[in-house]
Amino acid sequence: MKKILLIEDDTDLFSLLKYNLEKEGFSLSGQHTGKGAIELCRQQRPDLILLDIMLPDSDGLDICKGLRSHAELAHIPIIFLTARASETDRIVGLELGADDYVSKPFSPREVVLRAQAILRRGEAPDETQSFTAGPIQIDGLRHHVSVNGRVVHLTSLEYKLLRTLVQRRGRVQERDRLLSDVWGYESVIDTRTVDTHVRRLREKLGKAGDAIETVRGFGYRLREG
Repeated sequence: MKKILLIEDDTDLFSLLKYNLEKEGFSLSGQHTGKGAIELCRQQRPDLILLDIMLPDSDGLDICKGLRSHAELAHIPIIFLTARASETDRIVGLELGADDYVSKPFSPREVVLRAQAILRRGEAPDETQSFTAGPIQIDGLRHHVSVNGRVVHLTSLEYKLLRTLVQRRGRVQERDRLLSDVWGYESVIDTRTVDTHVRRLREKLGKAGDAIETVRGFGYRLREG
């Protein structure tokens, strides 16, 4: 049973999400404030975190940054739940390392579907296979990535994105295809989500990230050689 940690100050919304997620077979726990959220994640090690941004005592963005700074927690996927619906807010959230961003008001079903899509990523049968692309090494057994022997800490989505590009090196991957194969979304959402995550991935890979080429008007390709 997959474990979800929900941090949401609206008690009615918390109860509604808890009911719908547990109905789909998830185990859900959480709290209504941000205080101690990182320690709670360390204790519970959830498979997914649903995180409100505008908490009464904390900023969800700061919590996200804190989680991404801890090597043992950085891989846990995060979905922001927030009333901040502007494009700028969305980009900031994704650049901080969130895997997805759902604007309020939303239907509980939408959150359930997005949670299911994110948690399906780790279930592919070839996940233990390892790959090398130039200085980039992917250890599929441990889900580790290194560049010239230096460990690179990626979120689960960044890992899946890199793995997909490496597996298909030399072939252009359209943004819609990446949204389907990496994010698990069958319907088109804002493809700038892909652009934001590719930018973060390049930054983390350093000079090796230059191998991820932008194919204008189409998507991305990992350069061969």
